[in-house]
Amino acid sequence: MKKLLILTGLVVALIAPGCKKEYLETKPTDQVALEEVFSSTTNASAVINGIYAYMNTRTTTTTSNAQGKPGVGGILLGIDFMGEDLHQAAATWFTSTGEGNYVAPRTDNAASNLYYYRTFYRMINNANYVLDNIDAPTVTGLDSEKIRLKAEALTIRAYAYSYLVQFYGTRYNAAVVPNTQLGVPLVLTSADLIKPRATVEDVYKQIVADLDKAISLNSTTKANKTHADVWVAKGLRARVALTMQDYPNAIKYAKDVIDGGKYPLMSQSDYVSGFNNNALSEFMWCAMPTTEQGDTFGSFYAQIAYNANTTYMRGTPKMINSALYNQIPVNDVRRKLWEPAPTAANFPLPTTAFTRRAYMSRKFSVKTVGDPSLGDTPWMRSAEMYLILAEAYARSSQDLLAQSALFDLVKVRDLTAVKSTKTGTALVDEIMINRRVELWGEGFRYLDLKRLNLPLDRTTANVPNYVGTSVANLLTIPAGDVKFLFLIPRDELNANPAIPQSAQNP
Repeated sequence: MKKLLILTGLVVALIAPGCKKEYLETKPTDQVALEEVFSSTTNASAVINGIYAYMNTRTTTTTSNAQGKPGVGGILLGIDFMGEDLHQAAATWFTSTGEGNYVAPRTDNAASNLYYYRTFYRMINNANYVLDNIDAPTVTGLDSEKIRLKAEALTIRAYAYSYLVQFYGTRYNAAVVPNTQLGVPLVLTSADLIKPRATVEDVYKQIVADLDKAISLNSTTKANKTHADVWVAKGLRARVALTMQDYPNAIKYAKDVIDGGKYPLMSQSDYVSGFNNNALSEFMWCAMPTTEQGDTFGSFYAQIAYNANTTYMRGTPKMINSALYNQIPVNDVRRKLWEPAPTAANFPLPTTAFTRRAYMSRKFSVKTVGDPSLGDTPWMRSAEMYLILAEAYARSSQDLLAQSALFDLVKVRDLTAVKSTKTGTALVDEIMINRRVELWGEGFRYLDLKRLNLPLDRTTANVPNYVGTSVANLLTIPAGDVKFLFLIPRDELNANPAIPQSAQNP
């Protein structure tokens, strides 16, 4: 009899792809037979709910291989430190984990590298259990519930693969289709154990197929914003299309989300309220931990909120690259998210134990005063859709439409803004500056550098804004450098005979 492991209400995968041992390090408190889990849609919902809970679960060295990684939010933080726009005042947490200095991605036994790999494959494995079993005639419940669960599982699987293929495969290049370079194993059923690395092309084909199927199911009902609905699937479809340089589909699906009107842009007062609340109109998909589920020291907000009362944040506030900040128009509300010269008057802090640094961030704040590090972590916002639309128009030589799409976002952020008249490369550059400002701290910059084959350059910041020691003085990486490519984790190579050492990334 197959069994699914349950840990404090969290359903976790028995075996990660290509690995002969359990990827969950702790002993489960209960085991539930697969037949029981998939006896009804109500029970099957626990599997989906468990994936979402896992996506926001803080790890320790006793529950995983990496300490203090708050689920997907921890990964988004890590890869933003791999860019040039977000940094910190000293060598500390994201220096020791090896992300900002590009040590972890290029080390096959680095804890954070393995954490990225394990996290997304656990999500995939549990989604596969749903997809394998939800249509069985023995599953009782409404057909609409089966459709919802299937659509969510497909979206989750596509989401996880969209990160894995970007981390462990070289960039997708639409000019050389098919992209035959190696990607990651495609594990598409719960029975799959030992699988070789699929090509980047095949992984993206599967992502697109999953999302197209999820969209066709048209599931619009969800309990809350932790759940993925058809709008999230369309948003992810637009995001993936942009990565693939498939600009027609990036336009189509980003426009679908915008025109749907379900997630309107925030007011300026909401925009400066802390990016911590699922009730904010732009939040399409987010983690929604409770105080009981949160973690004082290891949560997303414990590591980025300016007022999180943790040792890490008191001493090491997050900062924006001054070269980027200086390109924000003076009347743009986004300029208020950082303070070039913080003082007790213009940047009050909870206690005198907090440190102030030039260009420090106030974008993220804790949700409630009573909890020192709680907040709803954004996984997708509708503002991204405007930026995808503008960029896709611009990169497909539709400058007038790109100008309008950009203006639809900018006019809400800056009430004095006028529509851009730039064209060509200058327009693309303007859109990308807005993208960097808008999505700061939300996990995009490293991925953008890689998908666009751009160099990393941290030297353009005004000295001493960018603290080189916070990234072990790694300030530049050439475009296309092998450093942008993660090594396959050593644990996977040791356990999976379908991935020999010769199939390791260079």
